[in-house]
Amino acid sequence: MQFASFQIEGRNTFGAVAGDGVVDLGRRLAPRFRSLLEVLRASAIDEVKANATGVRADYPLSAVTLLPPVVEPEKIICVGVNYANRNAEYRDGSELPKYPSLFIRVPTSFVGHDVPIVRPRASEQFDYEGEIVLVIGREGRHIARENALGHIAGLTLCNEGSVRDWLRHGKFNVTQGKNFDASGSIGPFMVTSDEIDWTKPFSLTTRVNAEVRQDDTTENLIFTFADLITYISTFTTLRPGDMIVSGTPTGAGARFDPPIWLKPGDVVEVEVPGIGLLRNAVSDEA
Repeated sequence: MQFASFQIEGRNTFGAVAGDGVVDLGRRLAPRFRSLLEVLRASAIDEVKANATGVRADYPLSAVTLLPPVVEPEKIICVGVNYANRNAEYRDGSELPKYPSLFIRVPTSFVGHDVPIVRPRASEQFDYEGEIVLVIGREGRHIARENALGHIAGLTLCNEGSVRDWLRHGKFNVTQGKNFDASGSIGPFMVTSDEIDWTKPFSLTTRVNAEVRQDDTTENLIFTFADLITYISTFTTLRPGDMIVSGTPTGAGARFDPPIWLKPGDVVEVEVPGIGLLRNAVSDEA
């Protein structure tokens, strides 16, 4: 099943996608569940799916404003340079890393599907990064690799919008360039784990104005989804609703010669068959 978080009539709610519409589960299941995060924390996905099965949509998707599928998660942990081709793209002769490179993004740096992402006043070096996102459904610490996928509630997509020159303001961190308000997007929906074929690699494509810029598969991940969960859970407890943004392939705008930065009016699409298509136009900061 696909779950969405959205805004309608001035309120935030969540629901199950039904064709071209959405069932307003936040209204139907209140006060027990008002958000997908509350459902995940209660380990109630199966119960909520039963409540949504066969129910007619309350609203067409065209009438709602989509939010990131999980609103206000405790943690959004992002992975840098996690495709083998991307490591080679740096042309520094380095071997594949022994451990993942990680950083944190805050929820306010992301918008939902079909909501404009914002190029900030501070820089014109605004770039895209298409990625697959793991949504944690079961709490865990020191999670064994063989059990790791069982902690995933579902998958969604991300355009991990980055402000390139701000990534280099500090000596050791990229936090500033990764956390401008509304600079990235997550969505459109969370596809539950039971609908995902975990035996096959995922093909990820990013397009800018219909031109393919990134095209790779998770066969080329340096650290698999299971590797990431095992490593991250060594130092922090993964909680329901936490999201792991698993890395982007080669082909970001910064790697062209000269670089190709996003500008207002551009449209970025991130697509993975079986998970969906995340689309956002680019606007300038007001």
